[in-house]
Amino acid sequence: MGTADAMPWWKEPTKDQWMAWIAAWLGWTLDAFDFTIFLMIMVPIAQTFHVPLIEVTAVFTVTLWLRLVGATASGWLADRIGRKKPLMISIVWYSACNFIAGFSPSFLFLFIFRALLGIGMGAEWPAGAALAMETWPIRSRGLMSGLLQGSWGIGFLASSLAYALLYDQIGWRGLLWIGVLPALAVLWIRKNVKEPEVWVKNRAIQREQKQEVHVPLLRIFRRKMIGNTMTACLWMASGFVVYYSTFGMFATHLQRDMHFSPALVALPVALSNITGFVASGFWGWIADRLGRRWAMIMPAMIGLFVVPFYLLTSDYTLTVIAFTVQGFFFGGMYGQNPSYLTERFPTEIRATAAGFCYHQGAIWAGLAAPILTWFAAGQPGGFVMPMLVAQFGATLVFIVALLLGPETKGKAMAAELDGAPLAVVQH
Repeated sequence: MGTADAMPWWKEPTKDQWMAWIAAWLGWTLDAFDFTIFLMIMVPIAQTFHVPLIEVTAVFTVTLWLRLVGATASGWLADRIGRKKPLMISIVWYSACNFIAGFSPSFLFLFIFRALLGIGMGAEWPAGAALAMETWPIRSRGLMSGLLQGSWGIGFLASSLAYALLYDQIGWRGLLWIGVLPALAVLWIRKNVKEPEVWVKNRAIQREQKQEVHVPLLRIFRRKMIGNTMTACLWMASGFVVYYSTFGMFATHLQRDMHFSPALVALPVALSNITGFVASGFWGWIADRLGRRWAMIMPAMIGLFVVPFYLLTSDYTLTVIAFTVQGFFFGGMYGQNPSYLTERFPTEIRATAAGFCYHQGAIWAGLAAPILTWFAAGQPGGFVMPMLVAQFGATLVFIVALLLGPETKGKAMAAELDGAPLAVVQH
């Protein structure tokens, strides 16, 4: 350990460790593109099919809800057969659904395939997070967790740029067709990525001791694990609501309330996602020094003071600046999702537990869009006050949930069965 600490952190990981992390990074970035492109085109879709905007937000809601189905199934599969295959299946799934949705002859057809996309979207995260975090060295796991989770911002950035540059030429259908390209990443993953050693050893121990875990989801609700599970679920649920009431509905707010053009809408969204990616790395660095919880609590607290500056103004310049700054705080406070969730649970149930706790939050996030849209319809300022209230309330719950949870900085991933989920190894 002393030798490892003496060398630069980026020289410590092996080639296989880098390949595993890159695979998870690719899966999550491309997942983000396919999902967030829809956030940019909800208004034109409503106009094409002559349906109310709230019906289009229902597509967004059901997509998020079905993430839990995909996450639970993928988590179970990842704990049983390995992290690599579920990751590959998930990428092909969400890519195909997005492509098919581009051919929608009716709103119902679009609804069905965008909803099905949620299964593949949910399936990607538990397999990718377990693959990356189980493989990566302890010393810089927080940093690389931040860069991994922050890659969602890179995908969102790509979708906002595609919207700004291509929408006028190819329309919303063309933007969905582009979503098939992520499937090509599967070929690279199949060739270059190996299963984490800790998972391979854990499966061998299960077989040798005849203690195979067939239903890992039930274990997270056992007496010794239930408190850990519930605080993780509360943390993720509130975090999801913060994100989707901030970044998920902001483009719709600018289109519907401010009547901005595609280029003007895309600029603050793109800039906030750039700062969000940078911030995820910065707060990840903080996590490796001060701990996982404070690396999320601090940006959440600061972000509360930024909210009024982009919601309570009609000045476009101030909106762009404030929303870009918010990317560093609200956009960067999710960076420890992969490390903190995977460190809280033992290897034999890790992917299932992390996937369930993470994606049950999507159920609550899925309610954000229609509820905010419903309240916005009766407000003179449209989305302004509903978004303001949702962001403040959910952020406070987010902070409390983290304070109630354990600190896992320095946690070693153990191959042994029923490894203590909250044990911390200091170094």
